[in-house]
Amino acid sequence: MIEGVIETISIRFDFFLNLTIEHLFISLTSIIIACIIGLLLGILISEHKGTSPVILGVVNFVYTIPAISLLGFLIPFSGIGNTTAVIALTIYALLPMVRNTHTGITNIPAETIEAARGMGSTNFQILTKVKIPLALPVILSGLRNMVVMTIALAGIASFIGAGGLGVAIYRGITTNNIEMVIAGSLLIAIMAFTMDFLVGQIEKIFDYKNKKKKKNIVIVAVAALLITMLAFSNMRANDYKVINVATKPMTEQYILGEMLKYAIEKESNIKVNLTQGVGGGTSNIQPGMEKGDFDLYPEYTGTGWEVVLKKEGTYHESDFHILEQAYKEQFNFTWLNKYGFNNTYGIAVTKEVADKYNIKTFSDLARHTSKLTFGAEYDFFEREDGYEALVNAYHYNFKRTVDLDIGLKYKAVAQNKVDVITIFTTDGQLESSNLVVLEDDKNLYPSYLCANVVRLETLDKYPELIPILEKFTNTISDSDMAQMNYLVEIEGREPKDVAIEYIENNKILK
Repeated sequence: MIEGVIETISIRFDFFLNLTIEHLFISLTSIIIACIIGLLLGILISEHKGTSPVILGVVNFVYTIPAISLLGFLIPFSGIGNTTAVIALTIYALLPMVRNTHTGITNIPAETIEAARGMGSTNFQILTKVKIPLALPVILSGLRNMVVMTIALAGIASFIGAGGLGVAIYRGITTNNIEMVIAGSLLIAIMAFTMDFLVGQIEKIFDYKNKKKKKNIVIVAVAALLITMLAFSNMRANDYKVINVATKPMTEQYILGEMLKYAIEKESNIKVNLTQGVGGGTSNIQPGMEKGDFDLYPEYTGTGWEVVLKKEGTYHESDFHILEQAYKEQFNFTWLNKYGFNNTYGIAVTKEVADKYNIKTFSDLARHTSKLTFGAEYDFFEREDGYEALVNAYHYNFKRTVDLDIGLKYKAVAQNKVDVITIFTTDGQLESSNLVVLEDDKNLYPSYLCANVVRLETLDKYPELIPILEKFTNTISDSDMAQMNYLVEIEGREPKDVAIEYIENNKILK
């Protein structure tokens, strides 16, 4: 396992280096902002004691909000990406700074303050020359905790399309690549340990008993310079022609994203910024598209109908003109180049369950649901065509339901944590799993043909995109997509390599 992790990092060194730089940038930006605001708030509530219950109460309350909930709340206001991540991380980082600043200042002995006042010091002089210096050890202790917490928490930023090492972790989970998960986690841990050591050296500088202050100052100065240079090394001017492409957290979407990047950059002078695996899929990408954070992304017709337009009734491809017109009128988006494959929902049970109860269809399953546990990804339980529609159509009454990440469903069923799961018909892991895919005998699930949703504003700006995207029309079948997913999820191939190989083998860009 260790050898596999080391090999993964070495083979994809540039990938992990870029993610590390992004992680540092997001974390340090949040830490610097939180330090300034937290220090000022801590001083404020220490000097004006009547404000402390209110401000501390608000900060404590915000700190209890789950990180994912806070990110979801911020998206409508600040959009997808690093800005939202920095805002969320800053909010979480405030508590230790505010609390420790307040604690450090208010615990200074009253006689010390009186002595300073008796010597003629002004309030400002007492604050800057007595209170803050004496409170500094406590403040730095809070800073140390805050730095480690922020670096660790920054991993969740990938959920809303921000960068950082969370991208590697989330992608590893989704594509069944445990080495990538461990590599991303290990690098975050190393980064947190390094920053903790650095802040520890700063603490030693302000320790009056320390006789090696010069050495500590040199260590801190050199380390701070290197880290700052690394963190901000990716702040370059963008190329003139740049588009932003997003994908959902699914293996096939990683592959499609790489196909789009490769084709667009090869056939034009447009640079593609690819944001892979945006957590929440459509629910987070759609707001990003509306705000202009993204220019295009692969979407499924049935999802656009149900989730985005919130239409009632089952979607059929005969309704595509309605779907297309609604997107144009409501969002100024269009649908381009249906790839050709239909990734619709399905239900699968373990072979043991299928044999034991003689289950072959969705209707057969209905007679035994009270004895079985059902697992599905989070949004399936909220979709118009998801769990509720399934239960109503087939009269299911499962013993228990479990919310699972897309990348963990097959592990859960293999470990007998669940008996029944939702699947996508192009899932690569179906070929190697001990599962039986059931027949949807009432044709519950609509068509989910995959195509690209593109901002019309982007096409007006870059009309050369249209012929490039149209080259992908009807070039990928269900079995083709399932095979590509298999190569990534089971054989451990890189989505980029699989994508380019498919394009070249099938002469899509001829």
